[in-house]
Amino acid sequence: MKNLHAMVLGATGATGQEIVSLLLKDDAYSKVSIFVRSKPNIQHNKLMVHEVDFSKLNNYKDLINGDILFSALGTTRKEAGSLKQQYLVDYTYQYEFAQMASDNGVTHYSLVSSTGANEKSFFFYPKVKGSLEESVKKLKFKKIQIFQPPMLIRQAELMRKPEKNGIKFLKGLNKIGLLKSQKPLSVSLLAKKMIIESKSEKSVQLKTYQLKDIL
Repeated sequence: MKNLHAMVLGATGATGQEIVSLLLKDDAYSKVSIFVRSKPNIQHNKLMVHEVDFSKLNNYKDLINGDILFSALGTTRKEAGSLKQQYLVDYTYQYEFAQMASDNGVTHYSLVSSTGANEKSFFFYPKVKGSLEESVKKLKFKKIQIFQPPMLIRQAELMRKPEKNGIKFLKGLNKIGLLKSQKPLSVSLLAKKMIIESKSEKSVQLKTYQLKDIL
């Protein structure tokens, strides 16, 4: 597979940064388009940066073209300011973008979801993640890859204290054989697996990757 055009949603986030970095180094990809609120401090001859207003995505529909869409957009309630705003980022913007990509003939969709994602969950976060998964499964993509990582180990400068404490706690439990399915995963390993699978000709039409499938 050569001369692929990848689009990345959430390119300035922890996982998105890693995805973009790997794509720019990968000879299989000749063009990488990112859709961001503000222009990042990165330049590359393969990189195309689109600054967009996500509340008006329809204005940019013609730009949403390529071979594969990597969707790694996400936020927290604290960062978003409210559950309503978090829902916009974690579900609405991602689904609308995926829908436009599907309508425009993009054939491959790769989504960063979360362990425990379930549209029937009583809890907000896994419910939103699960709802997005179920919604995108109904779109016209020929190949859909959904990654459900546990807690992610982000770049040090992006890690908040509660995250560091949570990761330390989980690692302690892992050492004594508990919650091995929740072993923290680095964003670099996740991104690497996503790129590898994006080029695999053996991939089925729909596949969900849990921790054991990513490692």
